Formats: sequence, C-alpha cells, structure tokens
Amino acid sequence: MFHLTSAVFWALVQPVNLVGLLLAASLAASLLHWRRVSLAAGFLGLLVLGLAGWTTLGAMLLHPLEERFHRPAQAPADVDGILVLGGGFEGAINLERGGYELNASGDRLIEAAILARRYPEARLVVSGGSGSVFLEGEGDADTAPRLLTALGVARERIELENQSRDTYENAAFSRKHIAPQPGETWLLVTSAYHMPRSVAVFRNAGFPVVPWPVDYKTAGDERVGLAADNVLDSLRNTTVALREWLGLFAYWLVGRTDTLLPAPAQRPA
Repeated sequence: MFHLTSAVFWALVQPVNLVGLLLAASLAASLLHWRRVSLAAGFLGLLVLGLAGWTTLGAMLLHPLEERFHRPAQAPADVDGILVLGGGFEGAINLERGGYELNASGDRLIEAAILARRYPEARLVVSGGSGSVFLEGEGDADTAPRLLTALGVARERIELENQSRDTYENAAFSRKHIAPQPGETWLLVTSAYHMPRSVAVFRNAGFPVVPWPVDYKTAGDERVGLAADNVLDSLRNTTVALREWLGLFAYWLVGRTDTLLPAPAQRPA
C-alpha cells in the first residue's frame, strides 16, 4: 500500500506534472469566471516552472544529499561483497528489446563491474525488481546479468535479488538473501543523492554497509541564482532532489528509518 500511495502522490507533485495541474486549474477557473483563483493558479504554475527549470534550485537541494556520504579515503583492502541497488536501467525498453539500455543512473552498474574486477573474490549482488506502478518493465536485477557479463563479469558471480520495489525492500530482501556475518565488509553502490536514504534503511535493517556513492548530478560548486545548465537538466535535478527529500521524510514519518537525515557515521547509543 505504501508503494502505491507514494507512486500516486509523486505523480501528482513532481514539478512538470504539478505545473500542468496548476495551469489546468487556472484554465478551469477562468472558464468558471473565478478570476482570482485563475490568476493565482497560473502564477503558481509559472513560478514552479521558472524555479525548477531556470534556477539552481535543484542543485541546491541536491548538494546536502550528495555531500552527506563519501567513499572511504582509502579503499578497503578486503571486501566480502558488493551490493548495487537497482534504478539504472530503462526497464520498459529492456522488457521489449531484451537489451541493457541504461538511464541517467546507469553509473551504478558500471561501477559495480569495475568493483567486481577490483575485488575478484567478493560476492556481487544486484538488488532491484520492477518498482514501476504505471508502466510495465523488466526489473534491474533481471537485466543486470546481460550487461555485467558483457563487461567481463563471470555469470556465476552475479547474485540477484529481484523482488524489491523500493529502497526499504532493497534493504530487507538483500539482508535476507545475503545473511551478512559480523565483521564482513559490504560496499553499497547507489547514486550519491540516494545514499542517505539507502544508508538509513540498511542501518535500520541491521545490515552495516560501506557507502560507495556514484552518479553525481551536480559539480558541487553551484551557487544560488540562475542555472548555467540547460533547462531539461535543471528540471531533472529539481525533480530528483524533491523526490529524494520527500522519500526521506516519508520513510522517517512511517518508521522505516530512525532519522530524517542519517549521519556519515553512526554515533554510539
């Protein structure tokens, strides 16, 4: 129920859809001769579009997420496992064409292949089923073997957890599949903006991981003002950032995490 509710809510409030809804409300209010309502809705729609597309709002929202966790200053000498979270494939396309088309978060899978070669004895687990509610697609864990083997990873090394639909289930199902032992070192590979929520749910699930962020969306030196990037990239950054902050808040609100924004290192109780 949580997964469906969150998908519907996000479909309504993501910036482009929200702008469309506000402009539609403005038009409807105009037809009903509700002039003030029409002007207010129209102004809000244009304001959302302007802030999301032509300013650095998205980058400003992403900075605290992407800078929260960093890779270890010195890479671990020994790694027991590499766990990469899904979200890097175009599931609908791959379901029909049988390939391994990557989306904007495809760095996760490329980094997983690099790490697999760096740590040849480590287990490699891909976590991610199809989380789409409105569009049928192939789960990332089902697509991943085609890409990873093409990049030189032996098929017998690739373990799949293909039932999870969201980050909470990534943690719960991965812990059950892996059964991590005390003292083991597991690298968690996901997008930098997604790492705070991921670390929070893995900690809550009792699965200690070493953050290994990839897929940065910002340079980190953006300042408040007009965006130097193109409009589509600015819209994407705002959309990604809002979704992640809303996800952090929702997970904390319903008890899926213990803290709104986890610290880089757990403090002793």
